[in-house]
Amino acid sequence: MEELLGRIIAGKVTDENEQDYFVQVDGTTFRLDKAEIEKPLKLGSVFKGFAYENEGHDLQMTRNAPQVQVDHYGFGTVVRTQRTLGVFVNIGLPNKDVVVSLDDLPDMMELWPQQGDRLLIALREDAKQRLWGVLADGEVYQAIAQPAKKHMQNANVIATAYQLKLVGTRVMTDHYELGFIHPSERETEPRLGEELHARVIGVREDGTLNLSLRPRTYEAIDDDAAMLYAALQHSEDGHLDFSDKSDPEAIKAYFGISKGQFKRAIGHLLKDRQITQHDGQLWLVSAEAKTDTPSTED
Repeated sequence: MEELLGRIIAGKVTDENEQDYFVQVDGTTFRLDKAEIEKPLKLGSVFKGFAYENEGHDLQMTRNAPQVQVDHYGFGTVVRTQRTLGVFVNIGLPNKDVVVSLDDLPDMMELWPQQGDRLLIALREDAKQRLWGVLADGEVYQAIAQPAKKHMQNANVIATAYQLKLVGTRVMTDHYELGFIHPSERETEPRLGEELHARVIGVREDGTLNLSLRPRTYEAIDDDAAMLYAALQHSEDGHLDFSDKSDPEAIKAYFGISKGQFKRAIGHLLKDRQITQHDGQLWLVSAEAKTDTPSTED
């Protein structure tokens, strides 16, 4: 059965029952589900299809060949993980998921792909005729990559993490541009295969992208301002003992943001007449007072 599994091969239809045809290739018999066949096959005819071993350990052929094959790379979706084995990937077969070995995954299990993540893989057949998923390396990504355009500066992109390094995360966008995320441009390290919503902060001369997972400044202001406003709403009498002169460490401990972010959030809410600031405190503006000019005394 050498060099049969994980490939498109041709064989002779030798038998059938109510549910299956049986196709023989070099003395090895594969079953073929009749539900796939629109017109009946004749005994002795030649059938070409993708060969594999299904979850029941039966040899099977299918006319619906997946993109992922031996020496052919394609994206598959992670369906589950098994700590002692690796991750199971759906490549489009009806009754077979392919395992990417834990030996090929990050040392830290929290960086393993999770259900729904995508991996670019090919297949390999081991000495026991078992099919395994093989992760694409950097050369494969380079081979299929498209150069980024200069007009992509500041654009939003969706990308998949394919290489995790101490120096940063390498990704490929949905349009096949290659990108890099420096550790300073993320809050946490992405998982292998994780789909990321990023923004372009640089287009390099070699056609690759520098990306950030951090929000734009105005987006961060909106989020921080919303958080500050909610804190005031939940305070006992609509005020907090903070101002733009408060200690940075006290601000960080209470709100979890830097003093710079805090001051921008205050400015945003003052401009929108949501709050006032006086006597070293922040106050909610009552609904009746929102048409008045807010106080901005320090």
